[in-house]
Amino acid sequence: MNGSVSYHSGFVAEGAVAARYQASGRPIAARRWRGSGGEIDLIARDGSGLIFIEVKKSRSFARAAEQVSRRQIERIYASAAEFLSGEPRGQDTDVRFDVALVDETGQIRIVENAFGF
Repeated sequence: MNGSVSYHSGFVAEGAVAARYQASGRPIAARRWRGSGGEIDLIARDGSGLIFIEVKKSRSFARAAEQVSRRQIERIYASAAEFLSGEPRGQDTDVRFDVALVDETGQIRIVENAFGF
């Protein structure tokens, strides 16, 4: 996939994942939120808590899952901590880190607490 196609494919995948969370009663608080540590694809509200969501699109769920690196997880944690500084409960906010896997047919598989939190 060339860069432009990959970018647009990822953008469409993020939109589909955002719609899935919104349909389940979890409104999207931010899309492609950028902190000093890096970008978080989606941030959803879950009651008084937050869900930080990394979206990965590939030919298969397995290939998409393989794209999540330890370094990327660390960057997401750093950016999430920065985002939380603007929340009423700050670092005491209930949080979860999900990975949304999207295959080539557009099917979505959500892995809740994907980073072991």
